[in-house]
Amino acid sequence: MSSEAAIQVRGLSKAFPIYSKPHHRLLQMISPGPKDRWYREFRALRNIDLNISRGETVGIVGRNGSGKSTLLQLICGTLTPSAGEIQVNGRIAALLELGAGFNPEFTGRENVFLNATVLGLKHAEIVEKFDEIAAFADIGDFIDQPVKSYSSGMYVRLAFAVAINVSPEILVVDEALSVGDEGFQRKCFARIDAIRDSGATVLFVSHSASTVVDLCDRAILLDRGELLAQGTPKYVVSRYQKLLYAPTDRVAQIREEIRESSAEAAGASRRLSSHAEPGVVSASDSPSVAPREEESQAYWEEGMVSSSTVVYENRGAVIEDPHLQTLDGNKVNVLVPGGTYVYAYKVRLERALVNVRCGMMIRSITGIEVGGAATSTPQGGVPVVEAGKMLNVRFRFRCLLTPGSYFLSAGVLATLGEGEEYIDRQIDVAMFRVMPAADRLATGFVDLDVVPQLSVAP
Repeated sequence: MSSEAAIQVRGLSKAFPIYSKPHHRLLQMISPGPKDRWYREFRALRNIDLNISRGETVGIVGRNGSGKSTLLQLICGTLTPSAGEIQVNGRIAALLELGAGFNPEFTGRENVFLNATVLGLKHAEIVEKFDEIAAFADIGDFIDQPVKSYSSGMYVRLAFAVAINVSPEILVVDEALSVGDEGFQRKCFARIDAIRDSGATVLFVSHSASTVVDLCDRAILLDRGELLAQGTPKYVVSRYQKLLYAPTDRVAQIREEIRESSAEAAGASRRLSSHAEPGVVSASDSPSVAPREEESQAYWEEGMVSSSTVVYENRGAVIEDPHLQTLDGNKVNVLVPGGTYVYAYKVRLERALVNVRCGMMIRSITGIEVGGAATSTPQGGVPVVEAGKMLNVRFRFRCLLTPGSYFLSAGVLATLGEGEEYIDRQIDVAMFRVMPAADRLATGFVDLDVVPQLSVAP
């Protein structure tokens, strides 16, 4: 990684006028002096200082409305700052508003030449790259049809193909606009990886903790237009998630804690690395930016509540208090990879039931069933449970999940009539997160404890 700066931001601020009524815009335009204001200001960014070196991959995280997209647009030049300076050294390609420069009356081929020209390519370069762009978009003969006839999927595939094949020195990616089917998304990220590996600088916005940890050398946390923290991806992501799931009445306090701890980390970094620039936390040199020892253990984070819970109508039993806990009984929802935990809940019976058994399921954010278990086979349930009894259900498991967020479901089954049926079922009733692990080699959802080997044949 080169120490030469690809992007330098100093004192950057951006304010937008907010008008209460449409005609106030006209009144503002004809107002005689600066004191006559018909709008209020929304401060999207406040005094941002940032240095990004050549070849560095930097992740930007933050809650919705924190100023991430505004920062990207300012760096790309599609917005002008209200105050401060931005210096960009190198050809920049941005995946922000895909297809924003397309003319709907032009064919796909014509729009490739138009858009690539806007991104800085000469005509000869576009001709040389056209076949590669068309192959990446993979829209067949539609390349010679007007884009107004395209489906939304075809439109963004072509726009992404143009932007991704510009061979930029700086690539700016807003993950919120990742579109298309799974195969196309994988192809896009593979190309982004290739661009990064070629030595380009990558500025990456994402809501995915595992993606930031995997992809980035460094991360920054924005919130309410302020740069609250920067450092290693694991350090920044842990602060971001703490803020993301904070109860409303504690957000201000947690923001201040993050700001103070980041200032301490920055001070320690400057003491340990004399070549570090003022105000910049070194991701590689400062051990103080790593999470404290107690933060590496499982803990309970207030505010992490599933918003996708579905509760089935009960038929004589009610599931109560589903949660995760440590082996010594402490309630947790942020887990350490490799640790052993218990998924526990109670079942209150409102009627007598026969052949009773219970189950659990862990699902990914996209709803994929990652794994689950039942307390017995269909033939091995508890023969009879009387009304008024309480069942204590426990599923002990080792957390072999790779970092990310997951959802827990619970169910109670019993024999009614001639078949087994759900008596109560709650989907996505609890949410938990697995901490990032910087040294992990596992991929996918589950760590299979694979022992990799690689040797050079004689």
